[in-house]
Amino acid sequence: MSYTDLVLMYFERSNALQWLWTLYVVIAGGLLAFSSMRKQRDIATTTLVTVLFCIFAYKNLGGLKDVTMHRFAILEALKGHPAAAADAGAARAAKLVEPTLVPPPWEEGRNTHVVGDVLLVAALWTMELRRRRQA
Repeated sequence: MSYTDLVLMYFERSNALQWLWTLYVVIAGGLLAFSSMRKQRDIATTTLVTVLFCIFAYKNLGGLKDVTMHRFAILEALKGHPAAAADAGAARAAKLVEPTLVPPPWEEGRNTHVVGDVLLVAALWTMELRRRRQA
């Protein structure tokens, strides 16, 4: 595998990570909008939405971990690739590009996701409790 292939793979994994976060934000926003538009209190619907969101969040978090680990593995392969040393142009590009490839630690992404999950579930149930008080 060439150095160029590894760089392209690194950025493809970066795009995959971004899509997973985008999906998470869209789902979270949709659930909040759905919950805020409901007027009738219904604990069964709120429970179902909570369980389904928790399943989605668990699977999404697993995907984020996988893609993050891919990025770290590709970065290690880039740093140890011998082709960059063989070609002066590739060596110069590697010297300029590699310092900018700094993926965030897995723990940072995980913690952000979990905090968002807890806040979203709390918001869903707060809206349900508000509907119960108003009835």
